[in-house]
Amino acid sequence: MDQSSSTISPPPYDGPPDYRVVGRHALFPQTSHDEIERINFLAQMNRHLAARVVPGVKAAYDARVAPRFASAHGRPIADRHEARKSLLQDPAFQTWSALRRLTMEQRQQAGRWTVIRQREALARIAAGLTDGDDRLTLDPTLAIPRYVSAVDHHCMPGSYHREAFDGDVANGANYDHAGFVTTGGLLGKYSDGGGHAVVKWVKRNLPDFAPRTILEIGGTVGHSSLPLAQAFPEAEMTIADLGAPMLRYGLARAKSLGVDNIRWVQASGEDLSIFPDASFDWIQTTMFLHELSTTALRNIFAETRRLLKPGGIVLHVEQPQYAPDMPLFEQAMRDWDAFYNNEPFWSRMHEMDLDAAMIDAGFDPDGLIHGGVTGVVDRDLFPDAQDDDTEDYGRKAAWHVIGAMA
Repeated sequence: MDQSSSTISPPPYDGPPDYRVVGRHALFPQTSHDEIERINFLAQMNRHLAARVVPGVKAAYDARVAPRFASAHGRPIADRHEARKSLLQDPAFQTWSALRRLTMEQRQQAGRWTVIRQREALARIAAGLTDGDDRLTLDPTLAIPRYVSAVDHHCMPGSYHREAFDGDVANGANYDHAGFVTTGGLLGKYSDGGGHAVVKWVKRNLPDFAPRTILEIGGTVGHSSLPLAQAFPEAEMTIADLGAPMLRYGLARAKSLGVDNIRWVQASGEDLSIFPDASFDWIQTTMFLHELSTTALRNIFAETRRLLKPGGIVLHVEQPQYAPDMPLFEQAMRDWDAFYNNEPFWSRMHEMDLDAAMIDAGFDPDGLIHGGVTGVVDRDLFPDAQDDDTEDYGRKAAWHVIGAMA
């Protein structure tokens, strides 16, 4: 045996943390040993697919897919649609795509199994925290638009809004506790890294901004909203969402985490006539635009303009738009969600001219905002991560910001 080999240390671990470190609260579902390990396995699989399998798909694209297309057509691949259709014929992409879809389906099954067995108990806990609280306003007559009702978003059964009985919070609980499979801890132990990133951006770029009223449209259970409310405790925050299970769960979650300056309102972002003109200093969406039909997106932009106070800001946080400088391979891989992850509006939204849509909604072209936010690392999960604004794969994430000032 070579003596030198015994002194070689293994590389440092760079995968997701153990699921047991996630932040828990009064409404967080109870998880058994097997349920925890199922989530751990799926988080590890997602990490493996992204960090180790995707580079192989890229190598196959460069070595086989693009040359094969050029040979057959006498020209290079021209756009992301040709790139995606060509990738579909390659076994490297087929393998990655099938495994990624399976992990998403299994993530939803794992989350549902855990929640369904305790659905009634969770509803009782939520009722104990929310009954009689005037910060929760539900509208059982609210019509769920077809672009929501017809889709189980990212394979989540019942999407954000369906409920099995009055007071049900199951979909909110599933969305909260099993999202770790997808994020692998990337958004922190309370899945609130996106919200902390936005707060950091606002305080750096608008240091004198002191909002008194904040609205988040499509805020679900409050992952990205609570950091805003905590950072500006003198402000009154409102979350508007279509899903009653999300809102019930969200209020109970917020109260159990000690955040008390948020109202939860069941409403469509397309019609927020319950609020008068110029009601909010700050209007926010976070990874929400890609789940909207084009018509709904334009309607929501118009509502945000109506609701914004003079001197206020609108911020939309999303993954970056497709642009000529984004490689076609990356565009095609990002497009995967539209075709295989129940996100039918993903492609259209990411190719839209959002600046033009904001201007059409009535915003001044000179007031448009562009920027980037980088996830705030959770030191409890990743004590050795970089402490700067660079993306640190597996520990941080980065998003694009588009918005406007009134």
